Amino acid sequence: MAQESFYDYIILGAGLSGLGLALKITEDPFFQDKKILLLDKQGKTENDRTWCFWHRGASEWEPIISKKWPKIGFKSTDFEREIPISPYAYNKINASDYYDFCLSRLQKSDQVTFKVEAVEDYEETATGVAVRTTSQHYTAKKLFNSILPAEVLKNQRKHIVLNQHFIGWFISTEKPVFDPKTAIFMDFSIPQRGNTRFMYVLPTSPTEALVEYTLFSEDLLPTEIYENGIKNYLKDHKIEKYTVTEKERGCIPMTVFPFEKRNTKHVVNIGTAGGWTRASTGFTFSYTHKRNAELIDFLKENDDFRIWKIGDRYRWYDRLFLDVLYRKNEQGSHIFEAMFKNNPTDRIFRFLDGESSLTEDFKIIWSLPKKEFIKAFFYLKNAQNK
Repeated sequence: MAQESFYDYIILGAGLSGLGLALKITEDPFFQDKKILLLDKQGKTENDRTWCFWHRGASEWEPIISKKWPKIGFKSTDFEREIPISPYAYNKINASDYYDFCLSRLQKSDQVTFKVEAVEDYEETATGVAVRTTSQHYTAKKLFNSILPAEVLKNQRKHIVLNQHFIGWFISTEKPVFDPKTAIFMDFSIPQRGNTRFMYVLPTSPTEALVEYTLFSEDLLPTEIYENGIKNYLKDHKIEKYTVTEKERGCIPMTVFPFEKRNTKHVVNIGTAGGWTRASTGFTFSYTHKRNAELIDFLKENDDFRIWKIGDRYRWYDRLFLDVLYRKNEQGSHIFEAMFKNNPTDRIFRFLDGESSLTEDFKIIWSLPKKEFIKAFFYLKNAQNK
């Protein structure tokens, strides 16, 4: 790897978006003369999260997919279904495998330097960007920032911000209790307590699974509430003898805040900092790699990040969904129940991936509780006209 203080591109954050972007740049002959600095405060050796995504056929991430499920399960108080999803599969990737896969490839490139340094700040200059870390100063023509300061969302009131927040336990049981062919996508049969709460269960064998207690809501909870929720769920399913082998927790903002308005001529926000999470569901993996591909195409034709836009119609759909969920947070289980009860899974997957037709969009939206979505439509339309 090259060692210098000036680079064509600096990427802040070696996570999902940063590593994925670095890979795409180095794999594209158009950028073969570009030097890239990748900065992160951590060495990316821990398995600090899990990413899942559905995909039709083989994926480019096939070498690091640790588990595939041919079926998903959905459950609420009034509806339960085990759904075969062929020709799709629901795929799981461990973060540690993703980091290792990307970094091992990048280490073979003389275009990339990866440094474990905490970024203190950066500033735009007339010709590029200057970055200061705890130990060095660097300059570059362009900066790709995946670090989202908490105050960006806290200090604004115009756009709704909910959170997908969760704690998950990786558990091992003494006896076979799980169906390793079925990922429990959403189980709303747990007490909702005025929120949208569900269990997310990913069995990797008859005796092993990731069991997560998840909420779509505004406020985070004390740790014991999530963990008691997991304990009660396991007890209700008569799973009493188990060992917790690992834990994970996370919080993903769900918002249609226009992150791209924070872009400048030489700085573009990517990943969560760029709004690359599907606001209505919190799904990130596929959306992030789709945005990376779009950004690569943009770079080939443009030099000013102020004109980089995310302007698809799904933002409007997400705005509708978030408005309903914000005003009627306890209705989340009914919304997702209606979606899964009244639509084929492949249509739902295309809709959530942003690849559905307008006809499919209408069918899905029309299948949801009409009163609240019609109310949200007119509220947002009036707000837009003010």
